[in-house]
Amino acid sequence: MKKLLNTLFVTIPDTYLSLDGENIVVKQEEKAIGRFPLHNFEAVCTFGYAGVSPALMGACATRNIGLTFMTRTGRFLARVIGEDRGNVVLRKEQYRISDDERQSALMARNMIVGKLYNHKWILERAIRDYPLRIDTNRVKRVTASLTEMMALVRGVEALDILRGLEGAAAVQYNSVFDDLILQQKEQFFFHGRNKRPPLDNVNALLSFTYTLLSNDMKGALESVGLDPYVGFLHRDKPGRASLALDMMEELRGVYADRFVLSLINKKLINAKGFYRKENGAVIMEDETRKVVIKAWQERKQDKIIHPYLNEKIPWGLVPYAQALLLARHIRGDLDEYPPFLWK
Repeated sequence: MKKLLNTLFVTIPDTYLSLDGENIVVKQEEKAIGRFPLHNFEAVCTFGYAGVSPALMGACATRNIGLTFMTRTGRFLARVIGEDRGNVVLRKEQYRISDDERQSALMARNMIVGKLYNHKWILERAIRDYPLRIDTNRVKRVTASLTEMMALVRGVEALDILRGLEGAAAVQYNSVFDDLILQQKEQFFFHGRNKRPPLDNVNALLSFTYTLLSNDMKGALESVGLDPYVGFLHRDKPGRASLALDMMEELRGVYADRFVLSLINKKLINAKGFYRKENGAVIMEDETRKVVIKAWQERKQDKIIHPYLNEKIPWGLVPYAQALLLARHIRGDLDEYPPFLWK
């Protein structure tokens, strides 16, 4: 259980939430394992819940406290709120920003700064940890280029220019990503990003992991009342969770790419877990997919210090923290959206 920005996250599975006076009581197997004053919260988000009492649900509705239900894996199920007084204002402001391309660029550029910063430090850490196993001079040239691009991104006010810089930075980062693969090099290599379909083992892993992250991000945005389908950098497209894709940008490298590298370098998976179809598409076997999902869920339990909030939280709550920060910025409580900056 974790209180974060006036939201209570109940991450312990099979818990039952009830009301006792003015307190939320969290029970597991009929035993109370937590008690929290109701007035401290704007929202409650519970993962893999066993149930919620009608009394607590009514109290949350009366006080306009959002009650969000997620699966254990972070897939959004439902959000219960009372009279809609706040979220309609939040979403209308989100839509206004999205309709204005300049405002959208100003919003999205911090996310891209976060992406470039995190990519830079992934590479810097590799230089520090494996100086004899990678081409340090080549990688240093890429980190220097990413630093220059970050400075340019901070001043961008047009979406087309922002997309161009983001694309150029991605090319630079991808050009040395193969250097970070230290084990099983014959079966796991990266010669460029390909998708729909992925054409090698690494791209198959990346595509699957990005899907997991996208689902987590979508659920996080739903939980705070934002529309995950209305983005800023990614424009409207039927069926595409554009805001979730925007918010993923700063987490792709530090959250998903590093996870994929750890699977390969720690030999948690091997080439036998993949097969190639007649059209060239590389597909994961079911057993490998289960291994990846299990490892993903375990990684989400690892603790980090959030760089902006300066609080220790599980990796799995990072998308929720960022969604809360974005909602606060859109409401006007924060002057800027603070991206997740890892080091």
